[in-house]
Amino acid sequence: MTKVHGANALWAHIGESQINEETTSSLDNFKTSEVNYRIALFDVATNGGRYLKTLVYNLASDLTPENWTRLHKIRNRQVGGPISVTYNGEKVDLDYLRAVTDLQFLADRVNPDGFRILEIGAGYGRTCHTILSNHDIAEYWILDLATTLELSRKYLKEVLDEDQYARIRFVPVDEIDKVNGVRGFDLCINIDSLAEMDVDTVKAYLTLIDAQCRYFYVNNPVGKYMDKTLDGHSRGEDAISLALSPGLLTDIIDIHDNCTVEAQARKFISAYRPGGQWKCVADSWARPYSHYWQALYRNDGADS
Repeated sequence: MTKVHGANALWAHIGESQINEETTSSLDNFKTSEVNYRIALFDVATNGGRYLKTLVYNLASDLTPENWTRLHKIRNRQVGGPISVTYNGEKVDLDYLRAVTDLQFLADRVNPDGFRILEIGAGYGRTCHTILSNHDIAEYWILDLATTLELSRKYLKEVLDEDQYARIRFVPVDEIDKVNGVRGFDLCINIDSLAEMDVDTVKAYLTLIDAQCRYFYVNNPVGKYMDKTLDGHSRGEDAISLALSPGLLTDIIDIHDNCTVEAQARKFISAYRPGGQWKCVADSWARPYSHYWQALYRNDGADS
């Protein structure tokens, strides 16, 4: 009986090398040690891909029918080789899960069909790809750094059809006068970049939005953090220091305390209000990251 129910070769080795009298002599921090990584928790330092796929899988399981429909309409999401899982027979990755839930928040409150949209800092273009795949947009302007525009131009040309791609205007930031010269935009979007800009730059963009736009959707962190357990400060202390200064919200907070995040979100709503005639129509936590918030503002002083 002992032989049948005893440890196999694998667990005999684990017991000898990792779960033994020496490693369990103290309970201090054992839950972040190799002991617990063998019996309960995957080692966070070596299992990042596993945790990312687990996150994506769980988020996919919670998608609403409407968001599955949105996702199905976005062709060529596998361009670029994203880390994906398969759910309901569909390849799903974190970027486009975020994109469809962002669009849900927006489209539940304003229908962007026929809109002229300005996106400030589009990254490689996932939000543009998502919106153009789901709505009949008149024009979609992307204002960004010249180097990033090269990437988004190449990516969007690959994933969109000719008609969709023809509706995009790519504007480098040093040609921002082209944006100022436009009659106006129905909607401005910023996702995850205003918090990385210098304060004067953010204020200049908010002034532009105040003058040129009817709606503004923003999705950014509510503050900064110094929790070394999240990334081991792998990019070095100098990089950490540089990351703490940009943006309007530089308070260092516990980003995994929901009450702290929600309290800081009140500052977020005030900070990103473009002007005195703007009203925050709605705001909420922007899943899945604990310290991201989203808000939709309406310019009540704009011509309808």
